[in-house]
Amino acid sequence: MAEMAGMAFSNTPTPADRRLAPVIRLAPAKLNLALAVDRRRDDGFHELHSVMVPLALADRLSLAPAAGTEDTLWASGFDAGPLAQNLVLRAIAEVRSALGRAVPVPVLAARLEKLIPVAAGLAGGSSDAAAAIDGALDAWSAADALDGAALAELRRRVAARLGSDVPFFLAGAAAVVTGRGEHIEALPPLRGTAPGVLLVTPDARVSTAGVFEALDAEPLAAPRDPRSTRASSEHLATEWRAGLRSAALLDRAAILASSNDLAGAADLILPGLRSLRRSLARHLRRPVGLSGSGPTLWVLYASATEAADAAEAVRAGLDDGAIVAPGEGRPSIVATSIDSAAAAPNPEPEQEGAA
Repeated sequence: MAEMAGMAFSNTPTPADRRLAPVIRLAPAKLNLALAVDRRRDDGFHELHSVMVPLALADRLSLAPAAGTEDTLWASGFDAGPLAQNLVLRAIAEVRSALGRAVPVPVLAARLEKLIPVAAGLAGGSSDAAAAIDGALDAWSAADALDGAALAELRRRVAARLGSDVPFFLAGAAAVVTGRGEHIEALPPLRGTAPGVLLVTPDARVSTAGVFEALDAEPLAAPRDPRSTRASSEHLATEWRAGLRSAALLDRAAILASSNDLAGAADLILPGLRSLRRSLARHLRRPVGLSGSGPTLWVLYASATEAADAAEAVRAGLDDGAIVAPGEGRPSIVATSIDSAAAAPNPEPEQEGAA
């Protein structure tokens, strides 16, 4: 059901709407292919090392100048929670404040189509915020008044204030993410066809803060080895920098599926998540990983078509009871792929087992 926050919204175009077409941005989901969690810092955040990729699955955000005195937000799709507290509105306000009087900053009407499950380890809210940063700057024609370096610094500062995952989405590519999430090293595209990804998200929200609290309160049911996870994440980053092939990434799926230090804590927060992961692995005969703090589980395939076939197999397994998912309702099952911007056609035939 569509919802609205801020002022009353009318579908009738305002004069400003008629003068300027809406600015449209896609806000992709992200996937943690490896996530190592180190010490807790003095500021309360943890040191991280993660290789993250954007996905083709994306929310859609549009922004347009509007009449009135307050920015507004209208949302449809997955429940985005209280819209007055949504990161899209906060991002617009932060960009307006950062610009000061450098450019005119009229009120904006925002429309958000939520296709990414919420509180699922896919960072949809953070991606929406990054899209709002770029969209607001475009809607206000900030590039006419500020040079590229100033705009990049403004984006960086605003993104860092909004959340740990927001800076990643400004890179627009696969990246190594370190610190608490603010240090981003963009990676070159994968060589070959973009791998397909099956996402299975139980109908239950998981609090990221709650998962980290459970991690700090160890012992977990399945003890973790932070040094091993960090080594896996760093090794993947090294291979990716050198020109990783898509086929080689698939060959490493089993290692990557076990390279998330938050998995054990997520299992404690959401009973039944571990059982779902194991039943998916048996049913699909593939390694199954966890993205971020969960509860979204992922499986890699050679193509989006293969991922779509696997999605149908999971739906059938849920229907006949072979797969049981935690939560009150049916899980979200999505076949997507690593964003094509993070993968490029390979000019040479891939050799089996090549790195």
